[in-house]
Amino acid sequence: MSIASMPHTQLDERYSDKDAAAVPWPTAVSQLTEAELYWLTTVRPDARPHVTPLIGVWADGALHFCTGPDERKAENLRANPNVVLTTGTNSLHRGLDLVVEGEATRVTDSGRLRTLATAWETKYGAQWHFDVGDGVFVNPEAGEAAVFAVSPRTVFGFGKAPYSQTRWRFA
Repeated sequence: MSIASMPHTQLDERYSDKDAAAVPWPTAVSQLTEAELYWLTTVRPDARPHVTPLIGVWADGALHFCTGPDERKAENLRANPNVVLTTGTNSLHRGLDLVVEGEATRVTDSGRLRTLATAWETKYGAQWHFDVGDGVFVNPEAGEAAVFAVSPRTVFGFGKAPYSQTRWRFA
């Protein structure tokens, strides 16, 4: 990652132990890449939040996920593309929790979808094999899935032991 693409990093001392330091962005990227499960928050048309766990792939500076066209999250995204994705641990005294804020945009380019389909199968195994159809993932048993990319606007990292809150802002 070039210096030009590095986010502005800031430790929020109000919510951090006195001996805490800002978490380096490459550490957050490593966790976003390796995480097996993410929680996606979308907004329903009546403004109520909707949260669901899902799998995803970090690639080319964005977190990617897919959903069936008739699922609640897909319906929500048609009306409001702003999302939050979270991942981390359920431990109070170890680990790093991450909150990614951004806008979900459809990925429809066939070449990009083929690359992402390979990444999904590499990360999650053959049961997550996707073929590429007309702007979608296709699984013979599950049907079609729209693929979305979330390039972060802001990411928050909540470190534990020591406790810290790091914010990464993207231009």
